[in-house]
Amino acid sequence: MDHTTESHTTESSEHAALYAQLQNEAASLDTIHEMLGSGRWSMSFDESGTMTHVNWSDEFRRMLGYHNTTDFPDVLESWSNLLHPNDKERVLKEFNETIADYSGKKTYDVEYQLLTKNRGYRWYRAVGKPTRRPDGSPITYVGVFLDITNQKDMLSRLAQQQESLNAALQEANLANKAKTAFLSNMSHEIRTPMNAIIGLNSIALNDPTISEQTREYLERIGISAHHLLGIINDILDMSRIESGRMIIKSEEFSFAKMLEQINTIVNGQCNNKGLKYDCRTVGQIDDYYIGDDVKLRQVLINILGNAVKFTPEGGTVSFTIEDVKRLNRQATLRFTIRDTGIGISKEFLPLIFDAFSQEDSSSTSIFGSTGLGMPITKSIVELMNGQIEVESEKGVGTTFTVTITLAQANRRTSGTEEFELRPHEMSVLVIDDDPVACEHAALVLSKMGITCETVLTGEEALKLVRIRHARREDFSLILVDWKMPEMDGVETTRQIRSIVGNNTPIIILTSYSWEDIEGEAREAGVDTFASKPLFAGTVLDEFRAAFRKKNSEPARPTVDLKGRRVLLAEDVAINAEIITMVLAMREMNVEHAENGKVAVAMYQEHEPGYYNAVLMDMRMPEMDGLEATRLIRASNKTDAKTIPIIALTANAFDEDVQRSMQAGLNAHLSKPVEPDLLFQTLEELLAEAYSNTTPDIRVASADQMKGARPTRNRRTRGLSLRG
Repeated sequence: MDHTTESHTTESSEHAALYAQLQNEAASLDTIHEMLGSGRWSMSFDESGTMTHVNWSDEFRRMLGYHNTTDFPDVLESWSNLLHPNDKERVLKEFNETIADYSGKKTYDVEYQLLTKNRGYRWYRAVGKPTRRPDGSPITYVGVFLDITNQKDMLSRLAQQQESLNAALQEANLANKAKTAFLSNMSHEIRTPMNAIIGLNSIALNDPTISEQTREYLERIGISAHHLLGIINDILDMSRIESGRMIIKSEEFSFAKMLEQINTIVNGQCNNKGLKYDCRTVGQIDDYYIGDDVKLRQVLINILGNAVKFTPEGGTVSFTIEDVKRLNRQATLRFTIRDTGIGISKEFLPLIFDAFSQEDSSSTSIFGSTGLGMPITKSIVELMNGQIEVESEKGVGTTFTVTITLAQANRRTSGTEEFELRPHEMSVLVIDDDPVACEHAALVLSKMGITCETVLTGEEALKLVRIRHARREDFSLILVDWKMPEMDGVETTRQIRSIVGNNTPIIILTSYSWEDIEGEAREAGVDTFASKPLFAGTVLDEFRAAFRKKNSEPARPTVDLKGRRVLLAEDVAINAEIITMVLAMREMNVEHAENGKVAVAMYQEHEPGYYNAVLMDMRMPEMDGLEATRLIRASNKTDAKTIPIIALTANAFDEDVQRSMQAGLNAHLSKPVEPDLLFQTLEELLAEAYSNTTPDIRVASADQMKGARPTRNRRTRGLSLRG
């Protein structure tokens, strides 16, 4: 064999091998496309860039419902003529622009609808890219073709579901707004008669001629009324926050005092109904614990109240408190409440903690019940990490068992100094732009039983301080970080002082040396300094020093209220009568306006200084308190900007306080208002407004005032000063 023949034979063998390799690769690709459910397409081009050949794979055809080149020829129009009219222009533009992009950067990647032979329009995704010659002209255009109809349907369903969820969320938000409005109205409607009850009760208790028995009755009325007010406040608090975010306090409280209050209420109820009541303790029960006495009292009174309600005359209600476990300074107490009442059926017993559940509608009409008491009670117990159980037999009686663990208190012997501290009576504001520092401060202070609120900026602090001051609930102590963005600790202190004056101790917290800013800080109103990290002992020591210093200073003068003239805007006649009687206790003169419009007219028709203060209800016909206040403040009378205007209102939410302040009110007292608190507020505001500007104002020191001054820890006195 010559060399030429041998060469041809070798070349033929190489071509055959190469062809076989290409066939194998093509078969492998076809197998992959079949497994993926995708079709392959390709186009060829001559050197001028003109398309010369089109190839649709068999899988491509099958995806569209065709079988061979007869019903689906290898021409571009076989595909392009099936494009949905809404997609055709866009898809062909992308297709041609990819071919025309001689830079080779563009990739063809589009989604579109294509008409199939037997399944109508379906969604597909095509991805392809040309191979090119050195000059950029196309050689081939190869791509894959995927059916994405199922994915599109799924995305469409998800979009519809999302739209439905958004609609549901919007409805929920509207429902929440409606609920808030309803609860605000409910608060107003309940607080209005409560104002009459507590106001008249306070007035009656100030009558020295009443008998001891009557005084005892009135004191019980006051305790019960304040307890009812506390429950109203708790319900309103729950409405303002998301489910599961009710706050459980950790404060030292007098267990003995709490138990005395409970027994006063329940024993009175039992006597009135002819029931025998027995309360006893088993084991070591301490005088003081650390926990949330308000919530615990609510739980126990609710269960005991039900026991009294559902026990017929001649029956028995017993209340047992037992210390069952002590470990690591924790005491587990078991509260057992038994009655010999009508009992609960076995069928209804599992439903007793479900909201709005009633075993017997006839029982509801007889005994009166909303079906909310037990569900609320169970929620509170669980939030306190406790347990509640119930056993009952129809016609025999019911037993509730509540088990709660409380921290043991380290109550120190009270000192004789007037500035001896009681941490559980303190409320502290921490201002720090570091969330971790705030959390640490709250943790440290809470271990001492100190109530703590935290904010991250000076602006937030000023907002909160204004609200608390408007309610006459100033913080016991304010801790402010020195280094904060936008408004540092010194400037924050300066602005806080402009709101609360000099009574509240303010301590600068810093990781730096404070010598360089000490002069400026003292001038701004800082009392002292403390280093980070924070320790509760350090805070109490510095607070004690600041408290001692402030108590060594001359008492701030206050205005004698005798003879002062007050304009009272109040549309409810009995409320106006009560407030008039309360102010008469301090020999003040009251002129009554039945709504805001009349109040503005009365203010305008008298000379400046005729009225020393205005007491303004918020909800009134004709013109509400906010609008009336704005008109008074906008008057051209010389005292329009300085006359104290105090809100006396059942609107107790924070937003209500803010609206009052924006309208120009000086203070926001929630109904029912304690007389002592009202007197103190008037004294302070009149002193601020008139002592330096009005010659005939009579000023006396606090020690000279006849009336007792109310304590700062107003929550322990049952006041309702929050939303």
